[in-house]
Amino acid sequence: QVQLVESGGGLVQAGGSLRLSCAASGSVFRINAMGWYRQAPGNQRELVAAITRRGSTNYADSVKGRFTISTDNAKNTVYLQMNSLKPEDTAVYYCAAYHGSFYYTADYWGQGTQVTVSS
Repeated sequence: QVQLVESGGGLVQAGGSLRLSCAASGSVFRINAMGWYRQAPGNQRELVAAITRRGSTNYADSVKGRFTISTDNAKNTVYLQMNSLKPEDTAVYYCAAYHGSFYYTADYWGQGTQVTVSS
């Protein structure tokens, strides 16, 4: 099993920045990729960004150029740097981990962290 613990959410004004962190523990050798999803009230959960151990990335069109996903493999941690935040970025952000490709359903989920962007 893999456990994921997120941190770094909070309240920020539009145009500001936040960095989310997600630390993985347990059977981390089983993880091939990690990612971030978000879910706003009334909306479905959507993939924001994902990254493989080798560094291949995938971003939602709505965050390209503003968000950056990165990993510290030695710390089994994935980060999401969020710049130029907009009110529509407000959501609960979830960390996810995958045994295989990030194009498939995630195998593990964190508990979520709230990001609120005020206008």
